[in-house]
Amino acid sequence: MLKRNLAATAQILDDAELRAEDQARITRLRESSGWAKKILLLFALVGPGILVMIADNDAGGVITYAQTGAAYGIGFFIPAIVIGGFIAYAVQEMTVRLGAVTHRGHAEMIWGRYGAFWGWFSLIDLVVANVLTLITEFIGITVGMSVFGVPPLFSALGGILVDTLILLVLRYRAWERVSLWIALGNLVFIPLVLMVHPHWGEVVSAFSHWTIPGGFGPVFLFVVLANFGTTIAPWMLFFQQSSVVDKGLTVSDVRHGQIDTAIGSFAMVAVALALVVLTGTLAFGHSGSSSYNIQHIIALVGQRLGATGQDLFALGLVEAGTIAAIALTASTSWAMGEAFGWPKSINLPWYRGWKFYLPGLLSAVVAAIVVLIPNAPLGFLNLTVQVIASIFMPAALMFLLLLLNDRTIMGIHVNRPWQNLTAYSIVGLLVILNGLYGLSVMLPKLL
Repeated sequence: MLKRNLAATAQILDDAELRAEDQARITRLRESSGWAKKILLLFALVGPGILVMIADNDAGGVITYAQTGAAYGIGFFIPAIVIGGFIAYAVQEMTVRLGAVTHRGHAEMIWGRYGAFWGWFSLIDLVVANVLTLITEFIGITVGMSVFGVPPLFSALGGILVDTLILLVLRYRAWERVSLWIALGNLVFIPLVLMVHPHWGEVVSAFSHWTIPGGFGPVFLFVVLANFGTTIAPWMLFFQQSSVVDKGLTVSDVRHGQIDTAIGSFAMVAVALALVVLTGTLAFGHSGSSSYNIQHIIALVGQRLGATGQDLFALGLVEAGTIAAIALTASTSWAMGEAFGWPKSINLPWYRGWKFYLPGLLSAVVAAIVVLIPNAPLGFLNLTVQVIASIFMPAALMFLLLLLNDRTIMGIHVNRPWQNLTAYSIVGLLVILNGLYGLSVMLPKLL
């Protein structure tokens, strides 16, 4: 036991040394006076919240929102996406506080507080969900690059190469900044929706006339769960908390972390709305749109907006898959490093941290291989992965809530009653939706 504690202490000191340079720079900015320095401090501290939210609009999310708009038009899912943005913020804000107060990643907290059984449970939950989600990222990358005539094999290899280089070559600060620049490409869907000149009155009226095209049934529940799965997912909890720790945020930085997460939430909702309105305008009611075939939707974008519109949509899809693959592989590596006591910082040079980097990169390779299977039903597979993510989410949220209400860990930063009410309502909603979907599968005539 003593040997294990000494090893853990040595690892903490090693991690602190790796992060010392970035933390010293933040300390200098924090101690400086003047508005210019305060603005520089804000820019230095933002990153994890924006990244997690924009990466949440991953290739799987882009495809899901595009399929949703094509199948259901501008209606029920417009206000649902806005509500989803508030839900995502409420969940991710808790990871900011937990990481800033404890200076520990999510997997490390679960293993340390609840033991190996629940540690393994949460780790397996995360790794399986991450591999499945990475499949949707490589679907997006290969489908998007196919518009430019690139074979799927080369697209998948290119995605893995970019992910590997960014993860292995860059220190945390550079890794985060490069990732943020890639994430900016997610905004390409906003000018695209303006190009189709949608009926904005119809968009506004969706908030006052909340209708379900086609009625309430198993397929609708499936799409609802897919949308929830792309709004909040287990990897987001692990990613943002570990990112907050690796970045070196402290209790005094919680406010900046909340602003960072709010900006990311706004961007996520704006892009998601743009996608639903775009495909709801172009593809809803069109023959074949209800088949959830993303290639068909891209072809319709090309017919209405020309080659430029189609190319921009495809590039947005590739960008979404790339930024999410970067975030997902990092979250897997962080979680594995925290669970097994390995060095666990993106500041690690690859030759020292190969055990840390390997699990994330292997998960990307496995996902790419699945996508390259001939004649795989990619559109249906994408929605199924999002549904699985929503099924896994209640368990992940319960661990988060237990930690956020543990006063011995959080002190005065424990959840307030309204935060607990919000979080338990989210868990309850997911459990109810999952239960209804399960009933609809076993007893289809019931709904």
